[in-house]
Amino acid sequence: MTGALVLVATPIGNLGDLPPRAVEEFSAAALICCEDTRRTGRLLAHAGVDGARLRRVDDHTEARAAAEVVDLIAAGQRVVLVSDAGTPGVSDPGARLVDAVLDAGHEVTVVPGPVAAVAALVASGLPTDRFVFEGFLPRKGRERTRRLEAVAVEPRTVVFYESPNRIAATLGALAEVCGPQRRATVAREITKLHEEFVRGSLAELAAWASDTPKGEIVLVVEGAPPPEEASDDEVVEALRAELAGGSSARDAADAVAAALGVGRRRAYQLSLGIPGGVTPPS
Repeated sequence: MTGALVLVATPIGNLGDLPPRAVEEFSAAALICCEDTRRTGRLLAHAGVDGARLRRVDDHTEARAAAEVVDLIAAGQRVVLVSDAGTPGVSDPGARLVDAVLDAGHEVTVVPGPVAAVAALVASGLPTDRFVFEGFLPRKGRERTRRLEAVAVEPRTVVFYESPNRIAATLGALAEVCGPQRRATVAREITKLHEEFVRGSLAELAAWASDTPKGEIVLVVEGAPPPEEASDDEVVEALRAELAGGSSARDAADAVAAALGVGRRRAYQLSLGIPGGVTPPS
């Protein structure tokens, strides 16, 4: 093994999900960076790894840890980075450490494993071919409103993390902006003893969550339906307005195509039938 930063995914609940390669990297590491030394210590004890050197690396200490990590890797040592559960760097510390190691010209590699967002997505029953990960929504303010409005028109499946205390409010807000019938799934305590998947409309899930659930929660929301195609009458009306304002037929077609989300060729062909709108070439 050569010097490198190794991102190791850890179980999100069931310790049986720890891969053998993770144990090998734990055993070889000169340093294991983790969010909680006690929690990681219990994981190492389960894996049969003794004597590992641990360093707490969280949002407040990640930048300070970077210099030591880079020095160890430069000396040919391997440094492991883990989060409390799942893959480090996904709504958890890690990105700044990775950047520092890469900026110093050293290797970053990964032992892949559990990601709660992906586990919830594939079991949600919602489309998985295209999706986006939103992490945690802002708790309040304009940024929360802006993000909710963006989700309302997002055509891809959207995955969130949320706390049990806020899930009811978030589901209610999503029902308001997306419509109460938009499909969603709440995944709770994935891989743990009380694992639960609750599927239904946003309105139904908001009602379910009013009795505050417990545990780690992932929310998966169906993407927005495609907009309805504008009718020929609607396109012609928009073209008439553009032409009356002095636009050429081609400029009118461009403007209407962009505004209504229709093909430019279709808009131009319809403009040919508007009296006085355009004279077809002879």
